Amino acid sequence: MPDVSAPGVRTSPSASPGAVPPGAVSPGAASPGTASSASGAPGEAELLDFALRTAADRDLVASLPLDPEGRTWLRVEGPQGSEAWLIGWPPGAGTGWHDHGGSHGAFVTAGGELYEQSLAVRLPTEGWKTLELADGVDRERRLTAGRGRAFGPHHVHEVINPSLERHAVSVHAYYPPLPLMRRYSRTGQVLRLEQVERPEEWM
Repeated sequence: MPDVSAPGVRTSPSASPGAVPPGAVSPGAASPGTASSASGAPGEAELLDFALRTAADRDLVASLPLDPEGRTWLRVEGPQGSEAWLIGWPPGAGTGWHDHGGSHGAFVTAGGELYEQSLAVRLPTEGWKTLELADGVDRERRLTAGRGRAFGPHHVHEVINPSLERHAVSVHAYYPPLPLMRRYSRTGQVLRLEQVERPEEWM
């Protein structure tokens, strides 16, 4: 989650996009016929559909102020109680390694390009400070405008704007709303748990 202090459009020099914080715009409800879980909660496919449709809303995307020094974000109305954000990424900005506290979600690039590195392995959530990752667990994706991905509740990744000249903009949605985020540092194949952030720290 980005570092935040007040509602509205925020900017942070060291924020991360697996999560984010408040402004208030509604890009519209989920489209009819989108699959959701039996409980009525939005599933990964529905969150991805929402993010794709929201990323295609050029007026909404253009309404996000961009800051050359740090990421900016605006909260948007997600489907069925989900948490959703529009995020601006200056050149070279990234999140660092993090997870989403057990929430599943989706994100879509609305402008520019984002690079995601993720782990294709489920990590234990408690009882460790340092792990040595096996070879072959890294996955990489380049997501150009209009492309995105959904992920499950144990997803660990980092996201970066690889451009040295151009901002990127993306849409993110999570369900349930993020209960916490774990932040990690990584040196080679060694992953270290550095911090656990809770909503009161970014809202």
